[in-house]
Amino acid sequence: MLVHSRGGRWATYIVFFVLFLPVFALPLLVIVAASFATSWSSAFPSGFTTGNYGAATTGDSLQALTTSLITALAASVLALTVGSWAALAAAALKKGGRRFMDALFVLPVAVPSVVVGLAILVAFSKPPVLLNGTRWIVILAHTVLVMAFAYQSVSAAILRLDPMYEQAAASLGARPHLVLWRVKLPLLLPSLTAAAGLCFALSMGELSATMMLYPPDWTPLPVQIFAATDRGSLFTGAAVAVVLMGTTLLVLLAVSRIRTKASFR
Repeated sequence: MLVHSRGGRWATYIVFFVLFLPVFALPLLVIVAASFATSWSSAFPSGFTTGNYGAATTGDSLQALTTSLITALAASVLALTVGSWAALAAAALKKGGRRFMDALFVLPVAVPSVVVGLAILVAFSKPPVLLNGTRWIVILAHTVLVMAFAYQSVSAAILRLDPMYEQAAASLGARPHLVLWRVKLPLLLPSLTAAAGLCFALSMGELSATMMLYPPDWTPLPVQIFAATDRGSLFTGAAVAVVLMGTTLLVLLAVSRIRTKASFR
């Protein structure tokens, strides 16, 4: 820690808990409590039931969870593939070219996601590329929205790489594609897994652009949560939200374990 005195550490702990609990922890704890509740008592939920999770893990909610998982997985793979390729290409460009690539990939997150959703809706609602009304337009929107994070993560990792590894491999006769596959990508693996986890988490929670694009047969879980709370089913919506949080955390823990193993290779 940067604070070395005992009094300073206690003050830091107190400030942390005073800010952390009301802003971050308490709202999440209320959602968890509401997922087991049957009614509201003043400002907090009351009563106890597990029936809300019956509706949250069956029927449309289960289908929505499957939809979110497939969408997030596909968007993460596409974003990581394209973003990593672009980061590797940008690293070989001159300073002006790198700045252009940075601006190009950051643009989708520099504007509201609903604007990105509208742009994709307008662009792909007519031939020759007609995606409106299909699951692919949702996957495309999620890919565009999370690709900037994959690109930035891999770009930062490339800048930290020691060029001596590549130079040593090249001096031993390794061709460029072999240097990339056997030297550079293994060194980038921790950053690649971290970027994949971030892209997955962001895609699982994306709502604004999804609301403009999703077809009736491809409803992600955040849309299901919004629909449940909009029609007054607050406790069912809270249970579905807990399922969403739990599933995302489990996937992130798995990615974290992979990243840790990759870091010690």
